[in-house]
Amino acid sequence: MPSVRAFLDNVADFEPMETLVKRINITIYPNSSPGLIAASQEDPWSQAGKYALGWVYFSIILLVATSIIRLYYLWTDKIRRAIYKDEILEGKNSKTSSPDTDYEMANLQTNNSAVKFFPRAGQLPVEPQTDSSVSSMAPLNNAIAMLRWVFYRPIPAIRYKKRQLPFPSAGVVFIVLAALIFVILYCFVPQPLYYASIRYGSPPLAIRAGMLSVAMMPWIVALSMKSNIITMMTGIGHERLNVLHRWGGYICLLLALIHTIPFYVTPVWDQGALQVFQSYFSGQYYIYGTGVAALVPLLFLCIHSLPFIRSWMYELFVALHVPASIIFLAMMFWHCNNYLTSWDYLAATAGIWFVSYIIRLFYLNWTNFRRTSWLIGEEASITILPENAVKVTIPTQVTWRPGQYVYLRMPGISVFENHPFTIASLCSDDFPSEYGDLYRDMIIVFRPFSGFTRKVVNAHDENGPWHTYRAFIDGPYGGMQRELAAFDTVILFAGGSGITAIVSQLLDLIKKMRDSRAVTKQVHVVWALKRPETMEWFKEELRICRQYAPPESVHCQFFITAAKRHIPSTAHSTTQSRPVSQVFHDKINEAFQGIADKRHSALIREEAGGDAEKERELRAENEDGITALPQAYLPPPKSPKSPRRPRPARLEIPPPEPTTNFDFGFPSTPTMLQKNLMRFAFLPSVATKKTGWQTEYGRPDISFMLRGFQRDFGRRTCVFVCGPPSMRVDVQRCVARMQRQVLTNPAVDEIFLHTENYAI
Repeated sequence: MPSVRAFLDNVADFEPMETLVKRINITIYPNSSPGLIAASQEDPWSQAGKYALGWVYFSIILLVATSIIRLYYLWTDKIRRAIYKDEILEGKNSKTSSPDTDYEMANLQTNNSAVKFFPRAGQLPVEPQTDSSVSSMAPLNNAIAMLRWVFYRPIPAIRYKKRQLPFPSAGVVFIVLAALIFVILYCFVPQPLYYASIRYGSPPLAIRAGMLSVAMMPWIVALSMKSNIITMMTGIGHERLNVLHRWGGYICLLLALIHTIPFYVTPVWDQGALQVFQSYFSGQYYIYGTGVAALVPLLFLCIHSLPFIRSWMYELFVALHVPASIIFLAMMFWHCNNYLTSWDYLAATAGIWFVSYIIRLFYLNWTNFRRTSWLIGEEASITILPENAVKVTIPTQVTWRPGQYVYLRMPGISVFENHPFTIASLCSDDFPSEYGDLYRDMIIVFRPFSGFTRKVVNAHDENGPWHTYRAFIDGPYGGMQRELAAFDTVILFAGGSGITAIVSQLLDLIKKMRDSRAVTKQVHVVWALKRPETMEWFKEELRICRQYAPPESVHCQFFITAAKRHIPSTAHSTTQSRPVSQVFHDKINEAFQGIADKRHSALIREEAGGDAEKERELRAENEDGITALPQAYLPPPKSPKSPRRPRPARLEIPPPEPTTNFDFGFPSTPTMLQKNLMRFAFLPSVATKKTGWQTEYGRPDISFMLRGFQRDFGRRTCVFVCGPPSMRVDVQRCVARMQRQVLTNPAVDEIFLHTENYAI
């Protein structure tokens, strides 16, 4: 049988080795056509790997720039706190030192001395230096303020009837547009886009787009992982990087389409190339079969990741996304077939994926064999709070920072569901757990909606308040990049259940202020909530803040936005039970609980060392310790229904229940004007409490309040907000406008904004 080379030499229309098709490097011979020689010199196939390096350099520049800014703020924050600590130790702080003896203070009663506030000799006292030149650079602060003036501004959502299409932050939009412009220009600006004939090789446009899309894959996977090197370098949690992960996937799909279309514009079945392709490749499948096999899972990943589809079927999205990604990566290995440097990037993708999962094992509470939760998880209790809220208490040896969140799985309620929740408690020796000295109570508070959160409420209703569940924790993750203790002024905005992200931050900040480890002088807390009963969620935490904060340092304002007291809904109590599902989940929970009981028994027996009396004592103590979980909130008994009576149409707000040990700062009686306008306007209270705690009726005017707080701003100010989108948008607009203070006022170095997702 004649060889392929001989076959080509005998065909007049073909040049030797010139008709090899896509992804094949065409060898140049002395008798090659001038067109092939020119094509190999313009954009040779063998050097197309450089286009993948273009994306790598673009990504590294962004990563290094973000890391440098983070290191700058870490350095300046530590310097400022160290300087403050030295001032405290040396007695230079004006609030901790006494006046010098050179000042005359004896004749204050008569008011006759002209020098009582001035020294007897020498120059007049100079205002204490507050310039933090050691810990900041004015040109860099001004440059960052200008960027924040632009990127802190929210992009208005597109509204159509009752639907709206929200946009990510301006910073994310800028990065995505920069990446999109870069890859488009890098594909279409270099010439040529096509060779004069398919006989001269694959279209250069397709090769560029294909290499760029392959080079994006390691970064896309890294941005999706809970523990990844990008988070370690930049301090940005994966929940914030996830939006870049999604948009990176969309750009990768665009490049894949740009890679595909040129092969149909100049198909390989023209000019007899199909016969040559079949001579060099075995198999009877479709010519572009490997490419289609890789494109289909990529299309599926991008389509089912669209926001409205993801929110519509979130559980299905979670179940299918990772398996589809694995299939896509496998198809890419098959499609690329180790041409150029493609497998290098695919191997890096698989390596990042594998290492990230290995690191994630250290974030799971049930994978550490040194803990009692090894393989069986923790014990958790469920408490129903006022205003239809749920509190999950998990005594654990896991440690966390303020503002972090965990993924919670409770097999006794739902085996496969794993959802993120913000930790509302503080991990500190000042808040020990009744489980023991090595434990801390991880508290999660949320409002039930549908899915897993509704199942938690149903489980509480079916099993009662004293039932315990096994809890498997993945985390903690996220949290602020910066420490609130490094800012002179801190302003905390919360809307509804958004207070869960702020309580632990507030407790931690007050603790550091008491220990002189924070430069913070003023803290303002603004909490907008529908009804006063919501304050009961964190009544004890608020009491601690009020009693233990330095005098006149913490100011709290509570805004009651609803007109009527909420009537507790009984919808969840009438929900039909799930007999088959509940039996299944109960069996799973009992299995884990049985293993836990056996482990506790083995530990007790080992510690007793054969002493029966000591073993009985230890078992009694263990029973007390294990069952010492918080008591559940029991709603008051329902009164029998009475015939409905006509009532006058007016708004009524019953006064809050009197408390003997804690006062939220309510005015004694709200005025009728406040009752009528509470839904529509910001209303000043009757009188501001001297303690700085007050409750007002209506919605907070965020712009007005920030302008008032601005008069007392220190050198550095942090504005923290966690609430509904409308609250975040208002705060973002105001803080963006305030960046002009950094540019015009030399006494202001920074006004920093941190926003938390309302749903996390």
